[in-house]
Amino acid sequence: MIQPTHFTASPAASLALFHQRSPLVHCLTNDVVQSITANVLLALNASPAMVTEPAEASQFAAIADAVLINVGTLTASRSEAMLAAVQSATAAGKSWTLDPVAVGALTFRSDFCQQLLAYRPAAIRGNASEIMALARQAVSGRGVDSLHDSSAALEAAVLLAQSSGAVVAVTGETDYITDGERLLAVSGGSPLMTRVVGTGCALSAVVAGFASLPGDRLLHIAAACRVMSLAGERAAAAAGGPGTFEPLFLDELYQLHKELTA
Repeated sequence: MIQPTHFTASPAASLALFHQRSPLVHCLTNDVVQSITANVLLALNASPAMVTEPAEASQFAAIADAVLINVGTLTASRSEAMLAAVQSATAAGKSWTLDPVAVGALTFRSDFCQQLLAYRPAAIRGNASEIMALARQAVSGRGVDSLHDSSAALEAAVLLAQSSGAVVAVTGETDYITDGERLLAVSGGSPLMTRVVGTGCALSAVVAGFASLPGDRLLHIAAACRVMSLAGERAAAAAGGPGTFEPLFLDELYQLHKELTA
């Protein structure tokens, strides 16, 4: 088993490249998190778009720099749009990222995500239960909530990365990112991040954008996780609770580029 190495590098280089390129990220994401997802991407100088009509989703995926597939509020019609977007992105040579929300707990989304793996995602971001289920390991979960610590999914993450070709990020108290050969651990963040709807899903959108950058995809995605955890730490230090945390979190994301790349 690969032993994790702590990611101690500054995310500044990846963040500067992300800020410079301002990627257009096509987010086919769930209804609950569209606003925070868009706001997080905007705070980091990316361009979010949510195009869900199947014919348009296919067209737009070829134009976008990156595509996010988040199955949180999956429906039959939305799965049609997602599949069309993935097929179009793949044909156009664009990277796409999978967030397998509640996979393993529900059959329709589990089967659909297994189908999507054939199209070789650039990245997969999920909690431990989701990653273990996607790797077809026995798992316990409660919908979107993992009943496993992120470290419990390390073997599954490595195997999934090797079989899918994706960089796999298992997020939790510590985030683990692997390309099947290397395994990085990213610490930080705050428990308040789990008390605001959509921070994990927004992270998947950020991962999608960072996965589209040229260079070492593993390091870019580790940097994406660290950018989010660092902003979470700083926002939590000044927040009185979830209500004040979210706007402070967006402010910290907005300020990070100027601070880290000064």
